[in-house]
Amino acid sequence: MDARQRRLQILKEVFGHDGFRPLQEEIVDSALAERDVFALLPTGGGKSLCYQLPALLREGLTVVVSPLIALMKDQVDGLTANGVSATYLNSSLDAAEGRRRLRGLHAGEYKLLYVAPERLMIQGVLDDVVAWRPGLIAVDEAHCISEWGHDFRPEYRRLAELRSAIPEVPMMALTATATERVREDIVRLLALRDPVTFQASFNRPNLLYRVDAKSDAQRQLIDFLSKRRDESGIVYCWSRKGAESLADALCAAGYLAAPYHAGLTPEARALNQDAFLRDDIRIICATIAFGMGIDKPNVRFVVHYDLPKNLEGYYQETGRAGRDGLPSECLLLFSRGDGVKQRHFIDEKENETERLTALRQLEQMMTYAECPDCRRRGLLGYFGEVFDEENCGNCDNCLNPRETRDMTLASQQFLSCLYRIRQASNWSFGLNYAVEVLTGSRNESIRSRGHDKLPTYGIGKDLSAAEWKHIASELIRIGYAMRSDGNYPTVDITDDGLAALKSRRKIELTAPAEVARVRRKSSRDDFEYDKPLFEKLRTLRYSLATERNVPAYVIFSDVTLRHIARRYPSSREQFGELPGVGRRKMDEFAADFLDVVYGHVADAGRQVFSDKDPADRP
Repeated sequence: MDARQRRLQILKEVFGHDGFRPLQEEIVDSALAERDVFALLPTGGGKSLCYQLPALLREGLTVVVSPLIALMKDQVDGLTANGVSATYLNSSLDAAEGRRRLRGLHAGEYKLLYVAPERLMIQGVLDDVVAWRPGLIAVDEAHCISEWGHDFRPEYRRLAELRSAIPEVPMMALTATATERVREDIVRLLALRDPVTFQASFNRPNLLYRVDAKSDAQRQLIDFLSKRRDESGIVYCWSRKGAESLADALCAAGYLAAPYHAGLTPEARALNQDAFLRDDIRIICATIAFGMGIDKPNVRFVVHYDLPKNLEGYYQETGRAGRDGLPSECLLLFSRGDGVKQRHFIDEKENETERLTALRQLEQMMTYAECPDCRRRGLLGYFGEVFDEENCGNCDNCLNPRETRDMTLASQQFLSCLYRIRQASNWSFGLNYAVEVLTGSRNESIRSRGHDKLPTYGIGKDLSAAEWKHIASELIRIGYAMRSDGNYPTVDITDDGLAALKSRRKIELTAPAEVARVRRKSSRDDFEYDKPLFEKLRTLRYSLATERNVPAYVIFSDVTLRHIARRYPSSREQFGELPGVGRRKMDEFAADFLDVVYGHVADAGRQVFSDKDPADRP
């Protein structure tokens, strides 16, 4: 058996996979060749396998640096269920258990050790790691090392000390999201040596991106959830208070929901997170404190109840949906009022560079929310990736293109107002001020400056302030107007806008987004299956997981259950051929699941499916 056959054998026997995902095999090869590796793979792209498989193919220990206790336990539970000897060291362990695991590590009982960066860099632990001479050090969530990343963790900076302490040990840095600047920081600050770099596409084709105009947000959310009662999801809120009150409202409406934020006690956070991971509750209402490294594959939706601060965080948070590759939805409820609130907090920042960066990121986020073009193209473009397809077929703007209207007259009125204000005062004013001039406000500041005498004063009374702000955002988007940075951003006409005004050029603008009714896309991974059987299998999975005190997906993913509910396996051999079924899980669970299949077929028979079996698809 050659090296590749051996890799594929372990991939199937241990992890239950018949093949690699994009770039996984190349990353594994580089790790086995003892090269430093930088891997940028999207959430759900299979980062953990990139170091877990090499750990089983080489001698010695693999040390995995991970920022979160929940992630460590999650990964170790999953590995243990697959028959792999793995452990973790963190503050959740009492002294006796910590000593027991250290004895096991000294005795060479484990193939993988998960450890937090602050724990790893304690002198005694670092000395132990040096003595163990690991075969590989993997740094997960590596973007945490950069202050330009959205999850900066100062303790990650000390990891470069590992390079001087054990210089011969190869290092692997992995992340799901990073701009060019963050990527450079990771390589430099971890002292990676001539790393082999892998970057997969940021595209998550199974995710449907959608933005709805925010009106009655709680009612909108409950309408959305009413069609997804049996599915798991995350609702992101701006504030701790908002997360708690929303969770209470959802519980009152009959949903299994709980809050998660940094203001809860560690015990309460752990309790709510575990309940979500184990499917005891379906919905987590959370601040951005929740989510990094959460391995739950069957999150079917992520809702942003409030506007995210930046596109990088938004991408990371939406990426927690559909890790199993099945169709999932990402809904953003948007109002410019949320942007105004965020701008207020940003203006309070004392550091000028931080403030301007935050304002720029907020503007990018709002442009994304208001843009009528393909969401996927805009999101990927932020990370420097070109999306060539004209229509992605899985975002609101591509599924239901928004109407464009001839808005020449209103655009000329707005641009003319900006021009007249600047001409009269020799400087520009904010958007709200310009709208008040257009709508004929009796504001004292307008009268004191004589702007109530301008030809454009009151010419826009027929439109509401909200309609004028949408027109302004569209004119900014197409380059006819511009918004400045600074504490008090102003709006001004551009040279292109002035040319369009003078030439009376026809101007078509996109209609504002309304509450959308977007059909759910059926992707190539969304195949037909026996839904009543699936529910019976899910009940069994929950029972087995509860007995073993692990999340349900550690037993089997939804993808595996769907395959069972389609193929109706009738023997251990057929069961072992299913995706996600390795040797250990076949031995442990085949009999229980086959019993459910036998009983269901005896009672209800087999369904005949009209689509092609996923195993036969090209």
